[in-house]
Amino acid sequence: MAGLLQLMDNLSVNIVVSFFLIVSITTLLRYLNKDNTKKLPPSPPALPVLGHLHLLKKPLHHTLIDISSRYGPITFLRFGSRPALVISSHTLAEQCLTTHDMSFSNRVQLPSVMLPKLIGTSNYDSYWRNIRQIASVELLSNQQLQASSITRAEEIKDMVHQLVQSHRSHEKAEGPNCFRRLEFRRMIFELTMNIMMMLIAGKRFYGDKMEDEEEMQKFREAVAGWFELSSAANAEDFIPLLRVLDLQGVMKKMKWVTELNEEMAQKIIDEHRQEGIGKRKTMIGSMLELGKKDSEKYSDLVVRNIAISLLLGGTETSANTIEWVMALLLNNPDVLQKARAEIDAQVGNQRLIQESDLNHLPYLHCIISETLRLYPAGPLLVPHESREEISLGGYEIPKGTMLLVNIYQIQRDPQIWEEPIKFRPERFEDGRSNGKWMAPFGMGRRRCPGEALATREIGVVLGALIQCFDWQRIGSEPIDLTEGSGLTIPKAAPLEVMYRPRKIMTDVLLQVSG
Repeated sequence: MAGLLQLMDNLSVNIVVSFFLIVSITTLLRYLNKDNTKKLPPSPPALPVLGHLHLLKKPLHHTLIDISSRYGPITFLRFGSRPALVISSHTLAEQCLTTHDMSFSNRVQLPSVMLPKLIGTSNYDSYWRNIRQIASVELLSNQQLQASSITRAEEIKDMVHQLVQSHRSHEKAEGPNCFRRLEFRRMIFELTMNIMMMLIAGKRFYGDKMEDEEEMQKFREAVAGWFELSSAANAEDFIPLLRVLDLQGVMKKMKWVTELNEEMAQKIIDEHRQEGIGKRKTMIGSMLELGKKDSEKYSDLVVRNIAISLLLGGTETSANTIEWVMALLLNNPDVLQKARAEIDAQVGNQRLIQESDLNHLPYLHCIISETLRLYPAGPLLVPHESREEISLGGYEIPKGTMLLVNIYQIQRDPQIWEEPIKFRPERFEDGRSNGKWMAPFGMGRRRCPGEALATREIGVVLGALIQCFDWQRIGSEPIDLTEGSGLTIPKAAPLEVMYRPRKIMTDVLLQVSG
């Protein structure tokens, strides 16, 4: 009997698999037949059902560079049943993001990413225009960023304090001039998370000043789960059969992550109400205050989704950029020394650098710009999707096509940049780069609304690290700059460094560390 039941179970599974395989093939053939009448861009040979998925390797932007080198700057691919357009030319990219901005204003709705109502993932509609306007005008305007600079300054001061205290504990064994090993990536990620959580909710994710460690641990798990799933290439997004079977548990895990993010965000909103709206000077507090006059515009759903959008969009990207900058500086010590000389001359050594100093540190801006050119936070931007059929570059692009703009490749184009692979911040000095194409934060109506916040935060964090500490590589070999994979562009190996407090900053560091 047991053997018969097992056989029946196997037959049932085979029937289900066969059914969905037929559906997948039929769907793909329908798409192919529909597009056969169109003049599509060049495309590599495709496989049934898979399309071009078999060609994709990590990191994805490098695979697409190889394909573009063979098939041209505009290439048509199929990820399972989903059509995709790959752009690797700055002229075509600008057409997509400006001339055809409205046509490509939707976002790709991937089944494994169940957060479609966020600023970065929502389709272009009245709901998106509302949350984008709130974020840009009410939360991320220059006036609001100036007001919130105190929060960022306090978190940076706390980071400096922790580094000094950690070094002091090491001095007893190694001496005051010793260098101490530091897990740089971990430290910077915790800092950027704390900055965003303090701005949004008045809470910290990490450190000694957490109000509720158990609650924050739960929230950290939710955020980490989202980063893990959203940065992966999930076959379930492109092959309906795999999505239904969910053999890897991707869909189930994303459902859990989504519900947990929403649950924790709602809990923070409820806490604000219980304490009294306006008591906490946070982004959530500001939105709830505005909601007194327009409860529909500032509904809990809207407040929750904006809060999650800013937290997810403003942490890993900034942390990755700071990590890349430090790795590049340690491989180019002459650049590090030039940046330090500028900070010493403009800020001095009697106080900690402030955001207001950034306007007087042009070379630091050049370093950040050059890093974003070489290692943009989103090497393919956030994928767009066409709302209608479009003519582009002499080809017809079907409605519902995913748009992948390979910013990474364009910003390393030798026709635009001399010695494009070389880290050379001087290329941005004195307006030398004016007119040369760069778009690390995107272009058009879907341009990242957090660009000003990111550049402020990255600048003042790097400024403090350069001003307060001496830095060295671990060993004599250059730091490995191999890239990791995902929607963002992390280093493949987490950065570890050696540091010590600068003697010239002793008085300031004594004040900061107590």
